[in-house]
Amino acid sequence: MSIHPGINNAASPLLISMTEKQLIQKIRERDETAFREMVELYQVRIVRTCYSIIHNQEDSEEIAQDVFIELYEKISGFRGTSKLSTWLYRVAINKSLNFIRRQNRMKFVEQMGNMLSSKDKNIPDAVGKIPTKEQETLPEITERRKILHAAIDTLPLNQKITFTLHQYDELSYKEIAEVMNISLSSVESLIHRAKKNLQKKLVNYYKTMF
Repeated sequence: MSIHPGINNAASPLLISMTEKQLIQKIRERDETAFREMVELYQVRIVRTCYSIIHNQEDSEEIAQDVFIELYEKISGFRGTSKLSTWLYRVAINKSLNFIRRQNRMKFVEQMGNMLSSKDKNIPDAVGKIPTKEQETLPEITERRKILHAAIDTLPLNQKITFTLHQYDELSYKEIAEVMNISLSSVESLIHRAKKNLQKKLVNYYKTMF
């Protein structure tokens, strides 16, 4: 089984005529046509969710593919207590966060290696010159988006996730609460604090963003 990289925003006639429960059952039966249709329905949103966390298009697409492969492999264990999209968002967020943790560990090892091998006794200065993968591979985007992404990255993790799910994926507060398994009031509080923190960091920009 493979996932084609093409993205189609329009739902196919198959999906329009099937309920989510029927679609899940088809995938459980290893109907690859139903699986591909499901990928087409959710791919854009899942890639966008991954990108909002790691800010790298290629890595986001790879993580999204892993999300759908996991769904295909573990669909038999999906009990339907939440919507399929909720499950996909949860997996996408967890995989994106794990990716960042792995990258951070790799950077730490690389930095320690450079520190130990560096002839420069000013170790902090030597470490500061090490380029990161993300810095080398960030896509060409507008200055405003660069500033916004940088500001979002400084937010506490829960604020960052709730803000991006609401702002970029346009999930409702209720949907975010289900994805993150927290209360509705917690979502409201996190998004409110995220906006306040971003307003402080984006004094010249925030009025046109929110």
